[in-house]
Amino acid sequence: MAIFTKKKDTEKQLPEVLPQHVGFIMDGNGRWAKKRGLPRPFGHREGAKTFRKIVRHCKDIGIKHISFYAFSTENWQRPQEEVDAIMKLFSDYLDDVQELLTEKTRMVFLGDKAMFPDYLREKMEKTEAETAVYDEMILFLAVNYGGRDELAHSARLIAEKVQKGELSPEDITEQTVADGLYTAGYPDVDLVIRPSGELRLSNFLIWQCAYAEYYFTDILWPDFSPDDLDDALIEYGRRNRRFGGV
Repeated sequence: MAIFTKKKDTEKQLPEVLPQHVGFIMDGNGRWAKKRGLPRPFGHREGAKTFRKIVRHCKDIGIKHISFYAFSTENWQRPQEEVDAIMKLFSDYLDDVQELLTEKTRMVFLGDKAMFPDYLREKMEKTEAETAVYDEMILFLAVNYGGRDELAHSARLIAEKVQKGELSPEDITEQTVADGLYTAGYPDVDLVIRPSGELRLSNFLIWQCAYAEYYFTDILWPDFSPDDLDDALIEYGRRNRRFGGV
């Protein structure tokens, strides 16, 4: 049965088959603030509000797996004031973990936690542990994440197994690599949504997005709405996904 959503006094029919996994590259927060003559951290604050709205909408319409690119391995190079503001927003969100518990949503962090201060790393681990029993929706948050770094991480795990004699090089398959990724055991991305007008993947889940559909829009992330997500899903429903076939 098709799902209908009421938006701005119009009715939009979403595809009968929704993507299992949608990835969001949350881009444009700084530009949103600059356009308004505000410091860049204000844009991240508004972007965090959008994040919550989109998570809620995804759960309402039945998308089970959602990934958000929140902070890349390269983002540490940004001005310290901006990095500090992002870390504060991140910490505040983790303090509000009860929201995830009441929504029966599991949270999984993608990326290397070692770079974060102890208090933040402990909050991440606590959140993952407290939500591990839920499976109504899986929320992946990519923090200190890079797609190439993730592949290198998987390669190191494979090398260790080969060194210990637990795995032969000739037995290494695509599944072996996938089993060493942060998303091991979860479905690959079906749809990537990137607002802000940029037309690139930016090192986001590059293995998992091998056969993903891409949706780009000029809307800056703080202005991205559930209605805009519906538009992306409708466009996704028009695509013919052949996975290399005919």
